[in-house]
Amino acid sequence: MGIREELLLVLPEIELIKDQDLQEKVITTWVEALQRGGWAVHDIERMPFTLAKKVDLNFAQHVRSVTKICIAVEETFDEMYGSALSLDRDVLIAGALLHDVGKLLEMEEEDGIFKKTAAGKLVRHPFSGVALADANGLPAEVLHIIGTHSKEGDPYKRTPEAIILHYADFMNFDPIEG
Repeated sequence: MGIREELLLVLPEIELIKDQDLQEKVITTWVEALQRGGWAVHDIERMPFTLAKKVDLNFAQHVRSVTKICIAVEETFDEMYGSALSLDRDVLIAGALLHDVGKLLEMEEEDGIFKKTAAGKLVRHPFSGVALADANGLPAEVLHIIGTHSKEGDPYKRTPEAIILHYADFMNFDPIEG
């Protein structure tokens, strides 16, 4: 089984992106991040989603949970508000799947311990995530979601999709004790 097939098994929500070009760019971004970070696909199922808290939740679980919440919000808004709030579902899903992709460059494992890389101490994952996504041709709307999902985006006006992702991400961080 190749890296792409493994990735789709670990992050099956990638296949919910209807735009095939966008879906492909999400895959190539993940593949590049895995390769540059020296990770195998299965590593994202064992690495922590954060170093800020001691938690027994993995990176893949976090990405999938955030993505599923974003999808649920989009579906609820579509049902309740219809065209009054038009969200780009594919952009939202792509942004959710990629919001933390930069963590693959921000973290490393040494003797079974996950820690920040030297580069990760200087460049937080929203920035490295935007760089990875931009290098793989993702549109500005997705780059915006990645770049503004964390505290770095607080001074800026977020798109509706970025607002949804921001809150979904913190719903998966703030309530977790660690």
